[in-house]
Amino acid sequence: MDFGPTSLVQMSRARGTLERCLVEKIKVLLADDHPVVRSGIRELLNRAPDIQVVGEAGGGREALALVADEEADLLILDMNMPDLSGIEVVKILAEQETGIRILALSAYDSIAYITGSLEHGAFGYLTKEEVPESIVEAVRGVARGEKNWLSPGITEKIKAYQARQAEFAQHPLHTLSEREKEVLGLIGQGYDNPAIGDLLFISLGTVKNHATNVYTKLGLHSRAEAVAWAWENGLVKRDEPAE
Repeated sequence: MDFGPTSLVQMSRARGTLERCLVEKIKVLLADDHPVVRSGIRELLNRAPDIQVVGEAGGGREALALVADEEADLLILDMNMPDLSGIEVVKILAEQETGIRILALSAYDSIAYITGSLEHGAFGYLTKEEVPESIVEAVRGVARGEKNWLSPGITEKIKAYQARQAEFAQHPLHTLSEREKEVLGLIGQGYDNPAIGDLLFISLGTVKNHATNVYTKLGLHSRAEAVAWAWENGLVKRDEPAE
């Protein structure tokens, strides 16, 4: 039998073909209301030897039906679709406990879309501007159960959002109870203690206690400072003149 160079090359190619055939492919569903976009993503993924697109949907309800009808590992989901948004689809699938893993792929980088999809179970969020190789790697990673596959721009947006949330949570306003906020807001509007008691249906002594707590928590030393603080921190509407 001839095992010359040509035969070895042929055997190597045959073995590679067999190995590709034996690979258990990642079964993917696509949900996007733009046929051209779906076509591009499908071609991109089907070129990968370990990925196969097994179904497509053009809307949110169709995506839910597709998940119910097709055995798949992963759903690539657009956020802005007719009838049901991507976030609604994510929520419903989470409630149904389908087990399918979701990768958001959207033209939108709205923080509401990003946090909404991730908080309800999506494994990642990529923008459609992402380079093809990144999408393929994200699909593989999500199929392995890896979370937080994010576009670089999305990562920065989340970090900025979390920093704003942390700063907001540390604001002195959060040390006040709801009743103390009400009292401070009325002080900011120029009401005296008896009037505040009448408006809130509480005793004068209770008003004074709330006011004292407000001053202590915020480090205020006079009613004038309390009025200024209330205005500066949004407890008094700008179109609502003080009495």
